[in-house]
Amino acid sequence: QVQLVESGGGLVQAGGSLRLSCAASGRTFNSYAMGWFRQAPGKEREFVSAISRLGGGTYYADSVKGRFIISRDNVKNTGYLQMNSLKPEDTSIYYCAARGEYSTGRYYIADYEYDYWGQGTQVTVSS
Repeated sequence: QVQLVESGGGLVQAGGSLRLSCAASGRTFNSYAMGWFRQAPGKEREFVSAISRLGGGTYYADSVKGRFIISRDNVKNTGYLQMNSLKPEDTSIYYCAARGEYSTGRYYIADYEYDYWGQGTQVTVSS
């Protein structure tokens, strides 16, 4: 198993930046593909970005493409989501997720494909 803990959320003005972190403990982090999702009040959870277990493959939702950057440091057992040019509509609770994966290049964009989830971190973007 792997345990995930997000951090780095907060309140930021529109146009600002935040970097979320997802610290993993437990089994070897480089055995897991990772993703970021978000959920705003009254809305369904939505995919944000995903990265393969060694970081060679990444994918973004259209709504964040060009503004967000997903990365990971398998030595530090930590995943990151750099969020730039933030908009009020980015306001959500952000969750990181992981699933065991053998393939080095595969990533996942559906929430049901992930087995492990963090508790979430709130991101609020003011206009």
